[in-house]
Amino acid sequence: MSGNSLVLPIVLWGRNAPTHCISSLLVMDDLSTIITGCHDGQICIWDMTSELEINPRALLFGHTASVTCLSKASASSDKQYLVSTSENGEMCLWDVSDGRCIEFTKLACAHTGIQFYQFTIGTQREGRLLCHGHYPEILVVDATSLEVLYSLVSKISPDWISSMSIIHSHRTQEDTVVAVSVTGILKVWIITAEVSRMQQDLDPVFEEESKPIYCQGCQSISFCTFTQLSLLVVCSRYWRVFDSGDFSLLCSVPSESGQSWAGGEFIAADKVIIWTEDGCSYIYKLPPSCLPASEHFRSSVGKTTEGSIPPLVYSIADSTDKQLLICPPVTRFFYGRREPFHKLLIQGDSAGRLTLWSIPETSPLPPVSSPAELQVSASISLQEAFDKLTPSPAGIIDQLSVLPSSNDPIKVTASVYIPSQGRLVCGREDGSIILVPATQTAIVQLLQGEHMLRRGWPPHRTLRGHRHKVTCLLYPHQVSPRYDQRSLVSGGVDFSVIIWDIFTGEMKHIFCVHGGEITQLIVPPENCSTRVQHCVCSVASDHSVGLLSLRERKCIMLASRHLFPIQVIKWRPCDDYLVVGCSDGSVYVWQMDTGALDRCVMGITAVEILNACDEAVPAALDSLNHPAVNLKQAMTRRSLAALKNMAQHKLQTLATNLLAADNADKGNLPKYSHNSLVVQSMKTNITDPDMHVLFFDVEAVIIQLLTEEAQRPNPTLVSPETLQKTPGGADKGGSFLANKIFKQVKETIKENIKEHLLDDDEDEEEEQRRREEKSKSLSLLEYNLTMDTAKLFMSCLHAWGLNGELDEVCLNRLGMLRPHTPISFGLISRGGHMSLMLPTFKDSLLRRLAQGCADGHKLSVSEVVGKGTYGVSRAVTTQHLLSVISLANTLMGMTNATFIGEHMKKAPSRPPRPGTPETQRKSSVQTSSPAMQSQIKQALWAQKGPQHLFHMLTALSALGQTSALRVRHSDTRLSDEFSR
Repeated sequence: MSGNSLVLPIVLWGRNAPTHCISSLLVMDDLSTIITGCHDGQICIWDMTSELEINPRALLFGHTASVTCLSKASASSDKQYLVSTSENGEMCLWDVSDGRCIEFTKLACAHTGIQFYQFTIGTQREGRLLCHGHYPEILVVDATSLEVLYSLVSKISPDWISSMSIIHSHRTQEDTVVAVSVTGILKVWIITAEVSRMQQDLDPVFEEESKPIYCQGCQSISFCTFTQLSLLVVCSRYWRVFDSGDFSLLCSVPSESGQSWAGGEFIAADKVIIWTEDGCSYIYKLPPSCLPASEHFRSSVGKTTEGSIPPLVYSIADSTDKQLLICPPVTRFFYGRREPFHKLLIQGDSAGRLTLWSIPETSPLPPVSSPAELQVSASISLQEAFDKLTPSPAGIIDQLSVLPSSNDPIKVTASVYIPSQGRLVCGREDGSIILVPATQTAIVQLLQGEHMLRRGWPPHRTLRGHRHKVTCLLYPHQVSPRYDQRSLVSGGVDFSVIIWDIFTGEMKHIFCVHGGEITQLIVPPENCSTRVQHCVCSVASDHSVGLLSLRERKCIMLASRHLFPIQVIKWRPCDDYLVVGCSDGSVYVWQMDTGALDRCVMGITAVEILNACDEAVPAALDSLNHPAVNLKQAMTRRSLAALKNMAQHKLQTLATNLLAADNADKGNLPKYSHNSLVVQSMKTNITDPDMHVLFFDVEAVIIQLLTEEAQRPNPTLVSPETLQKTPGGADKGGSFLANKIFKQVKETIKENIKEHLLDDDEDEEEEQRRREEKSKSLSLLEYNLTMDTAKLFMSCLHAWGLNGELDEVCLNRLGMLRPHTPISFGLISRGGHMSLMLPTFKDSLLRRLAQGCADGHKLSVSEVVGKGTYGVSRAVTTQHLLSVISLANTLMGMTNATFIGEHMKKAPSRPPRPGTPETQRKSSVQTSSPAMQSQIKQALWAQKGPQHLFHMLTALSALGQTSALRVRHSDTRLSDEFSR
């Protein structure tokens, strides 16, 4: 996919919710959104109503390691921003409304805590992020650009910071940062207005006070906003209350045997809530010596006895009622600063479950012999939310995977998409492999039509050879054209690697060389030796690596001396080395031609070897100028493969230079190679089944539609020579994007014609034989991939339910299909970060839409699809409107402007060869009524673009997205450019 193209994702989640082992938790200030981060790196956005109903909305992808902390990054209620960090130093700024990544960076240090801090300079408000973690200072980061501005540094006993709190003073303009180090030393920094104005690369700010309070293992520190005179410090063995003025100890409570405190917060001036690592929570009433309003305040300073336990008011979530969890739950307390003013205790566990308690304002009436048990206000997990949906969320091949004896489909455990054939290959947990047309199976899952009445649709092929779950699939020809396009490679938990003929479905060979399940299949780089170039590299769970030759049908090398799991495979082709990196940091270097272990290193040497492999490509090109050095290395290592490789590299370099000079003389654009549809399998955890994301490249769809239109054997249509004479081709006032698209179409057509004319008779006969054999062996559905992609795309994007007349036109005359389930769209933002709507998003939208319905009638599925999809966010709405308008205008200029007819069954044929009989030429031309096609184009597609835009903007204004109306003029200008 092109980085600058308009790419829209649609996700098929399946019935199994993704694993979400919660590691961090945050509630936004308005108490309408809950954010959770997980150990696998994803972030989930949950919607919460004023009645405390929770519903998951979207999943954010971008982090590659466990999310360690979350924090708000703005104080405004209009634009809510979120900042997240992971344990490998990644830091991302997100827009909460649509999940768009605004900014991201990566630091060398890992944060364990972030707090948002806002200050005022004149009339302007700016935000800062105060970060602490595995480093001996507090970093002050700009909340917009994520740049480190300055740092708060310790002069005395610098150490890692365990916890931190910001004390806002209403009497002075100075705010105080109070932090506790891992050794139990309390640090105080004062942030004045002059310090807040500091910019990047200035001197650090040193602490004002440093005092040991003997609180080792500090879990949290919080400031009492009710009295502004108390400080709560929670350690694993005890929690203590200090005077925030001179940090005198006012109260100390130890933990019970077998319990470890994990955090705490003030919930009132005289109450604190403390929670443990196993998920229990307790509300204590503070003694009078800790209350500034009491006459006994500070009466116990200097004489506090350890072990005096204040009265226990409530106990929450007894550990005996909790299920066995993989990791400790995460508990946080939040209270609303705006209506509704709820006081909430929220807990997230490793099962992806959120549990919520509403803390009452009043205490139970005395006398109380035992603490009252607080009941759960709300509880939901991702899987429970999925199970409530009707119909169930669709998987990519659910219609082909449901067994008669079970309602649940067989899980898909591995997938690979072949764009050149438009086919999706899915490996399942029962060991079978399914080959199916990708667009057809997506249409079955998402859209209504005649296909819903057919069993086993679409036509597919099943490959059976593995005895248990298929773990990985590889189509080598897609990575490099040096492999046979018939070969498909699969690996399973039965320790075997199988080569398949993808056209006939025949099992060609089985490799049984590993002693564990196959975890990875890799294609070696281009500049390896000739023998290795026809191999695939297989990695197994028994810490072994093999080179399996697809041509010789045997294992040419098996490296099986690794003591720890394999994490990375790298190559050193110029030296004929295979480099294996293990989880313990060790690196093994193997000779590929002999299978001998060259060396095993650890430490900094191992890191340098791995880094040298990343730089091997330019180094290899430079070393070709010194054949004597290569010859000496080859003779020293006694490597015959290295000798052959050196000569082969020389020949390849000469051929590359000749081809580059030839292309420079021609000055032609390369053939457009982007795929209009890419199906990518994803999983949040290795134990999850695959979910599938369909990426639609709008620019590629338009180019392929125009290319196929120009290739149709009709002399009255567009040809490469007349392409520039069309109004949109060489118009000086046309847009740059339109000119770029037409140039790509022109060069693609020329390339196709050139390849066709240069074929000799033998190649033609061979190609004809292969086509006949391929068509006979596949016996699958013949369909037009480009038109099917456009049909699926337009059917999903159309706003069904907004205009009944337009819906009937789209169904009956244009051939579009109505969705039978709300479609989960996505949004791709900076750096490849992605937001995917969960299938439960419709519940939140139903509540929003129901509030806008005056008569209170129940909305149908089509109305949820139409109004709901375009009510998600402004960014998604703008992308969808641009896509619909541009595709509609493209289809207006095509001969077959609808998705009904014979042209949907097969792609257009290539231009006829010179000397082809006229009868054959006439038979290849499809018969159609020009008047009918003209009527369809002018009366139908012409009205779809403007009407679609008008109704969408009307619906958006009704939903409250008034700012979306401001994109109307820019959208109209872009649609005019596409129409030109």
